[in-house]
Amino acid sequence: MSAVNVKTILLKILKWLGITIASILFLMFIIPILFPGTISQQVKIFANKHLAGELDYKKTHLTFFRHFPSLTVSVDDFLLKGSKPFEQDTLLSAKEVAVGINLKNLIFDREVKIDEIYVNDAMANVFVNSKGEANYNVYVSKPSEKPRDTTGTGASIKLDLIKLKNWNIKYNDHAANVLVNAKGLNYTGRGGLSEDIFDLETDLDIDKVDFALNRIWYAQQKTLHADLITRINTNALTFVLRKNELRINKLPLKFTGFVSILKDGYNLNINAASEKTTIRDMISILPPQYLDWAKDTKIEGNSDLFFSLKGRFSEPKNLKPDLKASLKVNNGFVSNSNAPVPMNNLNMDLNVDLPSLDTEKLLLDLRTLSFDLGKNNSFRAVVKTQGLNEMKVNANIKGAVDLATLDAALGLKDIELKGLMNTDIQSNGIFSLDKKLFPKTKGYFKLKNGWLKTKYYPNPIQNINILANIHNTDGTFKSLGVKLDPFKFDFEGNPVFVNANLQDFEDLLYKVRAKGTLNVGRIYKVFKKEGLDISGLIMADLSLNGRQSYATTGQYSKLDNRGTLILKNIKATTEYLPKSFYIKEGNFEFENEKMWFRKFYGNYGKSDYSLNGYLLNTINYFIERKGTLHGRFHLKSNYILVDEFMALKEGDNTDKSLAVTYAKEEHPKSSGVVIVPANLDVSLEANAKKVEFKGLGLNNLAGLATVTKGEIYLKNTTFDIIGSRMGIDARYQNESPITANYDVALKVDNFDVQRAYKEIDMVREMATAAKDVKGVVTLDYKLKGDFDANMKPIYPSLEGGGNVNLRDVEVKNLKMLSAVGDNIGANAFDNPDMKGVDIKTSINNNLIHVEPFTFKVSVLRPTISGTTSFNGLLDFRVRVGLPPAGWIGFPVVVTGTHEKPKIKIFSKTGQGIVEALYNTKSNKVIREEKRAEKKSRAQQRKDKRAQEKNAENAEKQIDKDLKKK
Repeated sequence: MSAVNVKTILLKILKWLGITIASILFLMFIIPILFPGTISQQVKIFANKHLAGELDYKKTHLTFFRHFPSLTVSVDDFLLKGSKPFEQDTLLSAKEVAVGINLKNLIFDREVKIDEIYVNDAMANVFVNSKGEANYNVYVSKPSEKPRDTTGTGASIKLDLIKLKNWNIKYNDHAANVLVNAKGLNYTGRGGLSEDIFDLETDLDIDKVDFALNRIWYAQQKTLHADLITRINTNALTFVLRKNELRINKLPLKFTGFVSILKDGYNLNINAASEKTTIRDMISILPPQYLDWAKDTKIEGNSDLFFSLKGRFSEPKNLKPDLKASLKVNNGFVSNSNAPVPMNNLNMDLNVDLPSLDTEKLLLDLRTLSFDLGKNNSFRAVVKTQGLNEMKVNANIKGAVDLATLDAALGLKDIELKGLMNTDIQSNGIFSLDKKLFPKTKGYFKLKNGWLKTKYYPNPIQNINILANIHNTDGTFKSLGVKLDPFKFDFEGNPVFVNANLQDFEDLLYKVRAKGTLNVGRIYKVFKKEGLDISGLIMADLSLNGRQSYATTGQYSKLDNRGTLILKNIKATTEYLPKSFYIKEGNFEFENEKMWFRKFYGNYGKSDYSLNGYLLNTINYFIERKGTLHGRFHLKSNYILVDEFMALKEGDNTDKSLAVTYAKEEHPKSSGVVIVPANLDVSLEANAKKVEFKGLGLNNLAGLATVTKGEIYLKNTTFDIIGSRMGIDARYQNESPITANYDVALKVDNFDVQRAYKEIDMVREMATAAKDVKGVVTLDYKLKGDFDANMKPIYPSLEGGGNVNLRDVEVKNLKMLSAVGDNIGANAFDNPDMKGVDIKTSINNNLIHVEPFTFKVSVLRPTISGTTSFNGLLDFRVRVGLPPAGWIGFPVVVTGTHEKPKIKIFSKTGQGIVEALYNTKSNKVIREEKRAEKKSRAQQRKDKRAQEKNAENAEKQIDKDLKKK
């Protein structure tokens, strides 16, 4: 072939190649222009059909160039909210969400088939609340019994590729007590994702992942890489792990097994192993603060890790899987360059078995833990336990270790240890507080000339000497003895010592001597516990000598408890309150059975308090697991703000109970209710100049408050409110951090109606007619009900009743009375004479039932009775008595609402109101009150008698509850 022919052929090839490339580029440019309406419309149809959560996004793009060479529909600033009951919370937000379109179906069938998904720069918040309700149920599939959609409208999904780039994911499962935080997640998944059964190839990288179970962190800031092949069966929603290789930091893990998603949970069979790895690889999964130490330390040896999780998890059926794990370390060697001798022969064999994730069945088997630190420096431990509250124990621990040598061998940077530690303990038997069993035990722990210094504080804790002996001969509490002689140390030039001899834990015989001054603020800085206190001091000079039963049986003369304990500037927290208590000064004096509060001043937020009085049973309280503190105090305060004590309010306390933490996350805008400790039995003679609750001020409060068994009782308590002196008896009990119940009986004279209407929310909501009333009334009323998550009364829960005396009032232009007057031609109804009238009412299920009462309107004598609701519905009977003395009259019926009353003259047939339904267990209104269907007069009278009987029973129950204390 001549050179000319070769040149011609080459030019033709280049020509057609150019035309092809130009055509492809033209098509890539023109297709998004030809089909934008089709694609955009059908994607929206698909979203509306299949998403239960609210979807929002800004700009839409159709292009080949964002994810070349795929034709993709992209949306910017994507936002998807959760499914019920999380409609207001974000499930997923992303800078870009794109779906790849199948070109063949688009061009020839004008159908949108989605086969790729790309999501970039996203934040996902997956949440399951404590009831097991999840926010991710946003995809609504078509019911299988419906015929296939043949209209051709809407998009369909046949995925072959999922690509996620730069995701941050938070998975918070309150039902399972699991928390996972993943940052910098990148994921690529390939496979026929639309098939019934397919293999999903996964490539996953996470920059930082945290994992916690029951608020215990098992992994923090770990990198993770996964190379997985998972067989997925969409019919059974089962995931079979075929090839699953993970790496957590430097530790490799291989997984096998399957996961099945069920309607009420999961079915699991997962096995994981990291075999024939090194101790250094194992250490890489430790918390971040230990990793810098590992970099500069020579670490050798082998390790093996095994893990399995098998069984069903179902919160409704109370099913949980079985967990098993084992960790083996062999021939370990740890040494720092400055160490005189290394840590040699480090061996560990630990096995864990947790059936049904039930800690009461927990089996810990530490078959060996041992190491050597040169001659005469070694440690050996064998420990096996089974159970928790009733724990079988078999332990043998023995060692003699020079802590300075251990410190040097490990190369610890943040802590300096010195001292000679020696221990020898053998224990075998059952430990149970409830059954008062303790393993047969003989042993001691001794530390001589100890020294502890950290990088967080310049001065050490020094001269630490501990000699503790423990013995038990028959496996019961009776033979248990513990002797601490001595425990002493010096800190900041102040010596502290404690001697203790404790015998017979069935009826504890104790002899304790303690003396010293401890700067709590500084000692916590040694351990970097910032914010736990301010600059607190504890000064003790105590001698406690006696037997537990002497106090409980009243043999106080046999007790010899004396001494003082002084606290200054101490900050303390409790798991149920959002803020810290600040104890400015607390002087305590021990006198046999009593712990006297001689001077006790402090504050909680804006609230201040001073206490004088005593506690009983303080020693028993600390000895017994379920002890109750008894006491009597005088409490004085200038100001108490009740709102600050509500459990979900913002505060500095980070050590809250799990129930409070979960309630705050599930009800972020709620204040919660006040939680009452269940282990107190204390009475308080209280005097407070001002108490404020949700904007309502109570002045000069005085009375007796009793806290017992998680309830608060107020007896003969009085206070000034809107210019009147009110007396109340009350009971309060929280049911959870967001629900509470109460009973209250109140009496007040000279109650200014207009001030009450303007200043008290409950009066405005319960007595809407009060806005047209001026003057003073007398109240004698009893109520019981529930508080909601913001500690506001739930009106349908209210029950009770009482009497309102219109002592000196003026009623003008009350719409209901004015409407009656307009219809019968008596303008005097605009300004009736109601002075001295008694109105007896009862309340039940959001309805107020008014018993007949009579008043004057010029020469007329109207009598009113009937029912109204808190939402304004009316069903009243008015008998207009004519002169003389109202013996003869005619009936009027008033229905409608307070704002728009309807009047029927010469009628006795109204229209009843069906009461609301309220569930006391869930604290929810099942049905609001509504207009009843037309009923006969006999049926209406029967309904009214039943409602009044319910209210009467409620009043009796209130009296009964308030008389408990």
